[in-house]
Amino acid sequence: MPLLRFDILEGRSDDEVTSLLDAAHRAVLNAFGVPARDRYQIVHQHASSHFVVQDTGLDITRTDKVVIVSVTSRPRTREEKQKFYVELCRELKDSCGIEPSDVMVNIVSNADEDWSFGHGRAQFLTGEL
Repeated sequence: MPLLRFDILEGRSDDEVTSLLDAAHRAVLNAFGVPARDRYQIVHQHASSHFVVQDTGLDITRTDKVVIVSVTSRPRTREEKQKFYVELCRELKDSCGIEPSDVMVNIVSNADEDWSFGHGRAQFLTGEL
């Protein structure tokens, strides 16, 4: 936890996807301070005709490397979120050649009772986590 979902255009190689996921995980570790094995990531690839990412009038140029990162997480501070945005863009630029203009992030917060990591238990509530 957090759970990250990546929406990207189809056509990236397995190595490119692995680099993307590894870079994002480093950003999560650095910004949120979670344990190294706290890694939950899902990639969805889309045909270009099924994927529209504009700029809300901010004049942001997008390329075919655009990625939307949706994060579901326990509540995070404003500072943690801002650090994550910066770290994610830095990691994706350095490791994957993805420009910060091609990175869109959405964070949705939920509560401890909203998570079960297996065995039918809410581990944040049971004290296992």
